[in-house]
Amino acid sequence: MTTPTRPLAVVTGASSGIGYELARQFAEHGFDLLINAEDGDLATAAESLRADGAVVTDVHADLRTRHGVETLWSAITATGRPVAAVALNAGVGRGGAFVDTDLSDELEIIDLNITATVRLAKHVLRDMTARDEGRVLITSSIAATMPGPFQAVYNASKSFLQSFAQALQNELKDTGVTVTALMPGPTETDFFRRADMTDTKLGRQDKDDPAQVARQGFEALMAGKDRVTAGSLRTRAQAAANKVLPDSAKAQMHRTMARPGSGDG
Repeated sequence: MTTPTRPLAVVTGASSGIGYELARQFAEHGFDLLINAEDGDLATAAESLRADGAVVTDVHADLRTRHGVETLWSAITATGRPVAAVALNAGVGRGGAFVDTDLSDELEIIDLNITATVRLAKHVLRDMTARDEGRVLITSSIAATMPGPFQAVYNASKSFLQSFAQALQNELKDTGVTVTALMPGPTETDFFRRADMTDTKLGRQDKDDPAQVARQGFEALMAGKDRVTAGSLRTRAQAAANKVLPDSAKAQMHRTMARPGSGDG
């Protein structure tokens, strides 16, 4: 049996958007892949990624559930290979006033964006620290830097991920394991349709290229950086402004962009 010589990368939420483009970055830079999503586009994504010469294993699992997370981790361990890098990218959002949206939608955000990330990070980081090597990319967002009226739970979930990533960075600073927070702005993916936000200014504005976001995220991961604000100059300018604006001002700006129907006028 031939021993694989390419390192193994794991990417969640890899069927489309930023996750797919992150997987493509890994494939183009000499990694084999284990990719995950819960939708039917995953097999198509895997076939496309194989064209870059990578060995690609696709694992359908719903990470909103503990069973889905354990299914994915079992598939990872079944490879018998160390995970050189992991992109914890799977996430979901929901627009609308908190008092109007279904509680099940908010709990889905918490289950996928927060709980699944923590569960997988626990597995992955214990393995990586035992080997004293590995790279972890956590997809946060510039949404983490502002309150999110009409996306209240989503923005809060990204704030959690940002704090989580920064805490892990400090805990692991004397090891060979790095943790990088990827902070994109609005990006041209299926996110806004799935979040029921296509009628908002945020949903209708020009958005960043997911390939650019993924490339910048991959480069930051490989350089061992703590974080990267990825995307266009406009996104990076917004992130810089968010460092000095009061939360009340940022909340009002977000309200203007995310209010249902705001893109219709």
